[in-house]
Amino acid sequence: MTPTTQAIAFDAYGTLFDVYSVIALCERKFPGRGVELSRLWRAKQLEYTWLRSLSGQYEDFWMVTESALVFACRSLNLACHAQTREELMESYLHLEIFSDVQPALAKLARFKLAILSNGSPRMLSAAVESAGLNGVFTDVISVDEVKIYKTSPRVYGLVSQHLGLPGRAIAFVSSNFWDVAGAKSFGFWTCWVNRGRLPAEELSIMPDVTVPTLDGLVDVLRNPTEKVDKCPEV
Repeated sequence: MTPTTQAIAFDAYGTLFDVYSVIALCERKFPGRGVELSRLWRAKQLEYTWLRSLSGQYEDFWMVTESALVFACRSLNLACHAQTREELMESYLHLEIFSDVQPALAKLARFKLAILSNGSPRMLSAAVESAGLNGVFTDVISVDEVKIYKTSPRVYGLVSQHLGLPGRAIAFVSSNFWDVAGAKSFGFWTCWVNRGRLPAEELSIMPDVTVPTLDGLVDVLRNPTEKVDKCPEV
C-alpha cells in the first residue's frame, strides 16, 4: 500500500457476499445434494463469464447465473422446475455477507470505497440493500457498462472513470485469485483475501499482499507507508 492510495475497490461475490450461503436453500430443495449443486453452480457461473467474454457474446450476470444453474441441475440429474429455479435465483439477491465485512468497511471509511463486480446492476443493488450496506460505497460498478466480464482491462478501467482517480491511487481487493491477477496486470495495488487458505494460482502474478480476512487488510492499511515486498503468510 502506498501513501497515494485514496480508494479501495472490492469484488462482490466471494469477497463481500458469500456465494455459498445458497447451500441451505439448495439442500432444502435437493436433500443431500446442496453442497454439490452449489459448487457446480458457482464453477459454471464463472466459466460462462469467461467463455462469453472470449467469444464476444455478452449476456448479463443474471442470465449467466441462471444458465449455470440450469446446467448444474441437469448435470447432476436434478429436476429443477420453474418455481425451484426462481427461488434459487432469487437467493442471489439476498446473499449473506461474511462476518468480517461490516467491521472492516467501517474501519476503512476514510477511503473512498467502491464495488467492482460481474453482477448486473439489479443484482448488486439488491445484494447491497439486503446486507445493510447502503450508503457505505461511493459507487457500485457493474461490468454491464462495458458488456464484458473480468478479467478484461476494460472492466478495471471503470474504477478510475467512476471515482475520478488514477490507477495508482486505487487498491483492489478480491477473494478470487484470478480477479486479483487481472487487477494487478491492469496496474492496481492488490490484496487477496484468502479465507480458504488456498494455494496461489500459477499465473506468474502475485498479489501485493495476502490476508486471511478483511481484518488483515485493515491491519495493513494502518501502516500505509510500509513497503510490502511479498505476500505474507496467511
